[in-house]
Amino acid sequence: MSTPLPPLHPPAAAMILAAGRGERMRPLTDHTPKPLLAVQGKPLMQWHLEALQAAGIASAVINTGWLGQQVAERWGAGFGTDFGAAHPDHPALALHYSREERDFGGGIETAGGIARALPLLDDSFWLVAGDVFVPQWRFDEALRRRFAAGEALAHLWLVPNPPHHPRGDFVLGADGLARPAHGASSHEEAARTSPPSLTYSTIALLRKALFQPPWCSIPAGNPAGVAAPLGPLLFKAAAAGRVSASLYTGDWTDVGTPERLQSLDLQTPSHGR
Repeated sequence: MSTPLPPLHPPAAAMILAAGRGERMRPLTDHTPKPLLAVQGKPLMQWHLEALQAAGIASAVINTGWLGQQVAERWGAGFGTDFGAAHPDHPALALHYSREERDFGGGIETAGGIARALPLLDDSFWLVAGDVFVPQWRFDEALRRRFAAGEALAHLWLVPNPPHHPRGDFVLGADGLARPAHGASSHEEAARTSPPSLTYSTIALLRKALFQPPWCSIPAGNPAGVAAPLGPLLFKAAAAGRVSASLYTGDWTDVGTPERLQSLDLQTPSHGR
């Protein structure tokens, strides 16, 4: 049992998930955490940090697990004044860490990690996985303000299904709501008339209420380090009509294997912001 993290004032507006072991990326991740693997000349997670800084976001939380000390040492307490930051004229992005490897001996999965970091986060916050490459992505704080004023528990950005995930995760309705792509209503007629399935990009706006009953049973701050994935929470809320979504058609890659990483490095470099 570990003491929940103390509240952060002001709370952070974003969280980057960086605790995974990266099993499919071995042997590259045997000695380097996946968010620090270089993509087109800079660490994978740096693309997100640059986008957050460019959006004027003041602070972000990073959860760490496998080789987490390397992540904390590489970025320290802030981003934007070194590592050749793309926007040196913008205020630095303050960084805060949820050190799951130190508190619990390892990562506690996505929902477990978010629940652990909740005291550090704003009531509505950006979430992005540290192992996706989205070089043109913009974090738009006006979108977060509109989301905070609405009723949805989550807003997801969905992408066309990649070859390694052809079944997708959600369908996006004309009403702007995401619903589970696979479930009880799998009759032939429904399959013919429903929109095509799409894949969750791992970019989202989330509300803290998603990590409370009836959606989530993990106690506030996750002092016991309960490990739980985020997917079931999103599917449950989506089935209840509480998840909105947008289609994202820009460059997006789940950098899940050494082959995908190599393919990105062979492409024309993306300039991002």
